[in-house]
Amino acid sequence: MRARDVSIPMSTVTEDLPAREAAKVLAAQDLPGLVVVDGRGRPLTVLAGTQVLRMALPLYCQEDPALARVVDEAAADVILDGIGERTVADLLPKSRPDLPAVSADATLLEVASVMARSNVPLVAVVDKDKVMTGAITLDGLLDHLLHT
Repeated sequence: MRARDVSIPMSTVTEDLPAREAAKVLAAQDLPGLVVVDGRGRPLTVLAGTQVLRMALPLYCQEDPALARVVDEAAADVILDGIGERTVADLLPKSRPDLPAVSADATLLEVASVMARSNVPLVAVVDKDKVMTGAITLDGLLDHLLHT
């Protein structure tokens, strides 16, 4: 089985997209992160869902989760307002790793190796021009490797 056989279509975002819109895409697709692509559709990195939370949550809640308990539920519903007018680029860490990518004819063992080495639960599948054609998630890869 090859990467093209288990790859799924996945929404991507660009660095100039408002972070609030990226959060909506992330939530709608129930993904651990979003692939950030350049203007030509080539994958650059992944925006982890935890990075969105990190930028949205007040610093005191991150430093001491017990302090988050003092925030009432009404205020918690608007926590993503903390993102403000930031863009996807603003949410990305300063030293961001390249998103792991494989060719469409990579074997599942190659995909697993790239995923394990990069420590990212998402691998982009790219064509000969390095344009993303789909992605393989950790869950999807394990499903195929374990034949579930």
